[in-house]
Amino acid sequence: MSKLLIDVGSTYFKVCQTSGISQYFRDFKKDIYDDLVTKCGNIFANYKKEDIFICSSANGGLSTLIIGLTNSFSLKFAKNIAFNSGINIIDTILYSKIEESRAPSELVDVVIIVGGIDGIGKVFDEKLFDYLKNVQYSNIVYVGTKQDVSFISAQIPELKVLGNIITEKLHVNGGELKEYLTNLYQADIVGKEDIKHLYEITANQIYSTPYIVNRSLPLIDANFEVVNPFIVVDIGGATTDIHYSRDLVRDNIVSESGYDRLVFKKLGVFKSRETLIFAAKNNEFVYELLSYLNVTENILEEESEKSLRILMQLSIFLVLYKVSRLNPLYVTLHLELLNTIVLTGGITKVLSYEEVEMIMQFFYKKVMNLHATPNIVMDYDYAIWTLGMENNESKEPKCL
Repeated sequence: MSKLLIDVGSTYFKVCQTSGISQYFRDFKKDIYDDLVTKCGNIFANYKKEDIFICSSANGGLSTLIIGLTNSFSLKFAKNIAFNSGINIIDTILYSKIEESRAPSELVDVVIIVGGIDGIGKVFDEKLFDYLKNVQYSNIVYVGTKQDVSFISAQIPELKVLGNIITEKLHVNGGELKEYLTNLYQADIVGKEDIKHLYEITANQIYSTPYIVNRSLPLIDANFEVVNPFIVVDIGGATTDIHYSRDLVRDNIVSESGYDRLVFKKLGVFKSRETLIFAAKNNEFVYELLSYLNVTENILEEESEKSLRILMQLSIFLVLYKVSRLNPLYVTLHLELLNTIVLTGGITKVLSYEEVEMIMQFFYKKVMNLHATPNIVMDYDYAIWTLGMENNESKEPKCL
């Protein structure tokens, strides 16, 4: 290989050369660029900037709030597009209940407003503006009926207007919104000061790691003992990402890709440790799971190798729970049809196969009421990430 591939994670740097992959634990007292150059500067000297390719998950992704007219169409379509763009949905608001809905307490990266088909107007009214007065957001986009564009734009000057994502036949038309969201994601990565300095190393565009991993999925069965349908779970320091074959999806939305992804911004074991613990403590099965693992909830307050292992096991459980039929907020997967689960990311350096197997057995028995579990594949050498980087290199995308 004459290329150098680098993944900048929130916990580790991974560097791939012909000689193999090496990884370096981040020094959080330094910015990313200085830390990377200190540890790998001698490697960079052997490559031209044009031959160095970088992806990053260190930013943790973007958050969105979606306001829609109906659950069946506008909210459902917008959620699907946001998830496919790697955006984290923090809340959805059904417009008929907007007056009784609370605004998010945190800053929202992008608000999506959607509803109605073209030809029908006066879908939205003053209630929308009253609600938005209490929302802190960085971007806002409208993808609903054309007839309400002038009315809403007059009240929200910064509004970005794109084509309606709902066609006259009630089909999804998500190209413009998907491109807008993925470009926002890319701008967020590039805009980070630490990431921006990485362009002193590479002459190529820096992509998000979830995007790169997703690029590997069509090729994964040629490199792993994977049986369709499968999922890939990437557990790192800032996020937990799940990549899945659309054969597992319950809804009937037609997608251009055979594979989609969800990024759980608050389920990382280092950078978002506190929100992971919060999610665990509020899950109905977790205390029984902790007992099954022969620990108490006190382990969650510890800073030890044992607590890190438990948090990673909880991450596997929680991400499966969030896409199960018990949690309708996210995309629901037919987990009972799942044949293979592939684990990648920092988790493969911490957990053993047996520790992952314990979680899978607990989840399928307690949540799914099944005794059979999918086959487990551990990507110890980050081969999925390497495959995605090489696949991306050969097929440059239009955006992100």
